[in-house]
Amino acid sequence: MILVALTPGLTADPDLVRHIAETEFRHLGVEGRVVTGLGKTLEETGDAVVAVGPPVPHPAPVVWYDPADTGPVEVSPGSVHLYGRGLWGLTWAIRHAFHRLRHPAERIAYGPGDEQWGELRLPPRHDGGPPPVAVLIHGGYWRSIWAADLMDALAVDLAGRGYAAWNLEYRRPDRHGWQATVADVEAGLDRLTGLDALDLGRVVVLGHSAGGQLALRAAADDRARVAVAVSLAGVLDLTEGERRRVGTGAVAHALGGPSAEIPGVYAAADPLSRLPLGVRQVVAVGADDDLDLLDFSRRYAAKAHAAGDDVTLVERPGGHFAVIDPASEIWAATMDEVDRAIGLTRAG
Repeated sequence: MILVALTPGLTADPDLVRHIAETEFRHLGVEGRVVTGLGKTLEETGDAVVAVGPPVPHPAPVVWYDPADTGPVEVSPGSVHLYGRGLWGLTWAIRHAFHRLRHPAERIAYGPGDEQWGELRLPPRHDGGPPPVAVLIHGGYWRSIWAADLMDALAVDLAGRGYAAWNLEYRRPDRHGWQATVADVEAGLDRLTGLDALDLGRVVVLGHSAGGQLALRAAADDRARVAVAVSLAGVLDLTEGERRRVGTGAVAHALGGPSAEIPGVYAAADPLSRLPLGVRQVVAVGADDDLDLLDFSRRYAAKAHAAGDDVTLVERPGGHFAVIDPASEIWAATMDEVDRAIGLTRAG
């Protein structure tokens, strides 16, 4: 059961919110209810609770979702605060509550900040030795309103496939600056060395959208540690992305200015400028995605191949989020390539 509670501070049509919630309940195949106010409802259920509206003090674990961009708000231990994605973002909050309930993860800090952590999901016990590691880096055009919950479904799927899924949160540059983001991805990878019973010789780094840039940059920075780098609809040409103002100017905003003013920052960050990476790569993009991202992926894969890298372009029907949908054709095709690259086989 997922309970969606509309709080008094919510500014939205309640019937529209109810429709969004009930549509997502059906999508997930889960029973759910929409109620007005938290009241004593939390005492009546041990299931997942999503409160829609500005957070208020509450002792029970809640996924708070505020459609407005409020910025980070402190909530009670065990609770989560998501914000700023508009009413559509309620679907992601419900999904996060669902995955927390059905497939809980262990949250492990890699630094002192509130956004410096990863969530670890291990595969079922088996006798085949330590599992390979899949590091997940979420996208969202490097903006703080988007967070690691975007990769929950992939983390659950990867654990089921035999990987130890390490879903990485990091400080985004809109609030902390570009160097903080770069440092956090590196520190999140470093933290793997302190975790037990993982096969650190088979580390796959997968990044979605802006996270695709971060994943391939991480592979370029530390090719000895990364066995396979995977871009899922990645922003792989930062200079051209800045010129085209993809994501309403997201590239220049994240990196701290236009490429003409800080060419060194772009050269270090841009996967296209770092070729050859010297790491096995899989570049996946939906044929129905944003045309600029489709263009970036195609041109990147061609130039990586020309530079001598071992790279596979996976292009299948689907939009921007198909590449992070475990039920999609493109995700299955992507994982066929990744499994093959690290020699992972499964019965059946």
